[in-house]
Order: sequence, then C-alpha cells, then structure tokens
Amino acid sequence: MKIETVFIDEALPKTYEIDYLISKVKSDPQKIKSIKTVYDFINECDDPISKAKQTLYITENKGAVIRECPGTSFYTCCDYTILHTGTFCNMDCSYCILQAYFHPPVLQYFAGLNTIAQSLKKIFNQQKLFRIGTGEYTDSLIWEKISLLPKFLVETFAKQNNCVLELKTKTINIESLLPIDHNGKTILSWSLNTPGIINSQERGTASLRARLDAAKRAEEKGFRLAFHFDPLIIYPGCENQYKKVIKLIFQHVRKESIVWISIGSFRFMPKLKQIIENRFKNSTICYGEFILGLDNKMRYFKPLRIKLYKEIISCIKEYAPDLFVYFCMEDEEVWKKCMGFFPNEEGELGHLLDRSAAKLCGLNPNLL
Repeated sequence: MKIETVFIDEALPKTYEIDYLISKVKSDPQKIKSIKTVYDFINECDDPISKAKQTLYITENKGAVIRECPGTSFYTCCDYTILHTGTFCNMDCSYCILQAYFHPPVLQYFAGLNTIAQSLKKIFNQQKLFRIGTGEYTDSLIWEKISLLPKFLVETFAKQNNCVLELKTKTINIESLLPIDHNGKTILSWSLNTPGIINSQERGTASLRARLDAAKRAEEKGFRLAFHFDPLIIYPGCENQYKKVIKLIFQHVRKESIVWISIGSFRFMPKLKQIIENRFKNSTICYGEFILGLDNKMRYFKPLRIKLYKEIISCIKEYAPDLFVYFCMEDEEVWKKCMGFFPNEEGELGHLLDRSAAKLCGLNPNLL
C-alpha cells in the first residue's frame, strides 16, 4: 500500500495495533482534532479521489461496528452482516461506487481490536447463523500487509461455531493468514473479471492469474473459497471471455472448496458517469445500453443482462452442477428466467446462503 500522508486522531490512545500500523506505512502521522483537516487536505487537489488513495486517516469507528447490509429497494438482498473496519480503497477501479458515495472519499482505518472483539462476542453468543464481511466500504485485504486486523479476525472467528467471516478482495494479500488455524470459519473470496476489464478498468489490482493462484494457495491451507462476478460488464465477445475465466477457476481449485459464486451486472448512480469520464479518459463502460432502475441506478437493459447471466450460469453448472450461485441485487423476473426459481420469502436467499456456509464451513447446523 503506497501511503504518502498519514493523519491520526489525537484522541486515540497509543496501542501496539497503532504502532504496528504506523511502522508499516513508514510515515510519521500528523495528529489532528477533526476529520475536517483531512477533508480540506484532500479537496485542495485537482483529483481528490486519487489523493485520497494515498492519504490514510487512523481513527476510531464512531458508529456501529456491526450492522445489517442495507440492500437495495426492489431487488433481492442476501442478508449479509457488515463488520465496519474502514472506508475506501487504495486500488482504483473505474466503476467503483465509492468514488461517488463518499464526499470526499477518505481512506480510513478504524483502530480498536478490543472494540471489534466485544462487538463480535455479542454476535457469537446468539443462537443464529451469521455471514459477516468487511468488504462493504473497503477491500478486505488491502490492510493485510500493514495491519494486524485480518489476522486478528481470522483467529477470532476460528474460536466460535455460529458465524462465518468472508474476506473479499482483488489483491493477493494472504501471507499472514495462511499459517493460521482458521477452523474453517473464514472464506477467502475474490472479485473476478476478464483480463481485458482488469487491465483497462481495475488499476492497481492483482491480475486474474495472480488472484486464482492465491485462491489455490488458500485452498491448500484448508480455506473455503468464494468468487464474485460483480460487476459483469457487457462488451463485444464478453460471453466467451467470462467463460474462459470460469474455466480457469475450476482449473485452479476444486469445486468442493467453493462455498458460493455471486453474479451481478454493472450498475451505477448517474453521477458516477462524470467521475468515470474525468478520471478514466479511455473508459467506455458507461456508454452501454442502460436504463434507470427502480433503485435509481443505471442498469443494463434487462434482456441484455438476462442473456449474459444465462451464459455464465450455464457455464458454471457444467463444471459444478451443485454449486450455489446467486444474484447480487436482481429482481424476480431475472431470477426466474435465469435460475428457474425466485427466493421470494423474506430472508429466503439469506437462508440458502446460510445452508451452504453451514455445510462447508462447519457451522452449527442446529441453528439453521
């Protein structure tokens, strides 16, 4: 992680966690009283988003540490639980919604392993299954090389039986995790795309081959895996390119190690279009056949989405007929035309995912 400037909340107590983080970023932090100092520093630049990716703010989480995924109205949600450990990302994907979500974006690390531990303890004591992830507002493993957090989380989840942790990434940052006795309670997952999209739209990310090689190494250490094709981007020849990616997955890892695969198409808030045009001059991804969806996001025309989804699902099922595949934020018509069913009961999709996690990750089946 290339960090040029570090700010730290002056109210934070001195801890080993913070000392370790600062030693890894190799930059003396500036103590500040308010995040406004960070906002002003970032906003004075012509490209605040790029500046934010090189500026780290170490602070504490002043909101909820654990929260339910808000989902999107009118589209089926997977009932994920979010562990809020930080915001933004140092990689630079053209389609990243975080560019338009935060004003301005700030690369924040929320210090406080004890605070996280206390919040998780309450979850671990419940008679309910939880699928918990840290990848809602940041990439889960950009922190692996500079902080104790990923290792701490894997070790903490290994000691309980009603929750599974999913760490989602576009990196290959897994070195500190491989030696851990994870007890099957951590899923290492990778967001995937075609090499053409990775090379043109995902600056600073690991190559497709490197991600799959990392997945293979994780599998060799007993980790369960997941993959996410989101966002799928429609372009000439994309169907065959995505099929090649699927083939590579099953050449690298066993189908029995994969807990689930999710798929979703490129969707964006209208204001993201101008950001993409300004920051990615050669990108054409926002010039497809889009309509405004019910969630006020631009989406590919539904017949185009369905056509691509059918191709991808059919290809996955050729390699792994029983693997659980699900949509991220799609409606009933798309589910039925592509999957042949629709999880229409409230919480049904979440329950199906819980079943897959319980089966492959050793969670308590009595809680299903």
